Amino acid sequence: MRTLEPVKEFWTYTLLRIALFVGSAGIVYGIWVMVADTVPSMLVVVVIGFVVSGVGSYFVLNPQREAFARRVDERARRASARIEELKSKEDGS
Repeated sequence: MRTLEPVKEFWTYTLLRIALFVGSAGIVYGIWVMVADTVPSMLVVVVIGFVVSGVGSYFVLNPQREAFARRVDERARRASARIEELKSKEDGS
């Protein structure tokens, strides 16, 4: 029976990454409003939030990213082993 465990790591990392982006954009927006009393463009807030969350995720979400990478690697190894097994059966026939 196949499990959905590899998907768990993907969704955990993805949802945390989205939350980090939303939080970063919110903080950028709040700081900008406090300092300048206005925001020139939401595009500026989104771009700065994206950059800040990207840098932050490199450090903050490293354990989740590594868990996801390990799971993908395990799955790829199992698939490769299965392909090799099928090739050897085919060659042996």
